[in-house]
Amino acid sequence: MAVQLKTKTNPEAASIRRKPLRVPSVVPIFSPIALRLMRLGVPMGPNALLSVRGRKSGVLRTTPVALVEADGRRWIIGTFGEVNWVRNLRTAGEGVLTVGRRKQGVQAVELSHGEAEKFFADVVGPYVRRLPLGRWLLGSVLGARDILDDPHGAAEIRPVFELHAPA
Repeated sequence: MAVQLKTKTNPEAASIRRKPLRVPSVVPIFSPIALRLMRLGVPMGPNALLSVRGRKSGVLRTTPVALVEADGRRWIIGTFGEVNWVRNLRTAGEGVLTVGRRKQGVQAVELSHGEAEKFFADVVGPYVRRLPLGRWLLGSVLGARDILDDPHGAAEIRPVFELHAPA
């Protein structure tokens, strides 16, 4: 069942139908381990911790996310589509990003479909192709090869948020 979306933080982001995605079986096993290690300050590649208030409960929720940094800008990708942290961030519009032991409040703006497509093609594609295991990890482990092979299709089902320092 597709979900109709509207972003709270970027009124120009298109309301689009997003297909549900299946989270690879390794993620529920690895995420709690990564979360614990990252809370201790252990670096885990390009990953960071994102803490966001729950849209219903108001409870602060923390999850590992891949942080993409290029040319002084930062983004996070909802690699598995409409998961809880994506819905919570969309509703809250802000959160706390933890990299190593450094915490920073951030405001999140969801990219429109066109912006996300350009981001996948111009930023993520070249970045991942430079990493020795990047293509394999993105495609085989995370099931997100479409980010490289079909940026247009990926933008339809994988939300992207640009992060900014709070105003």
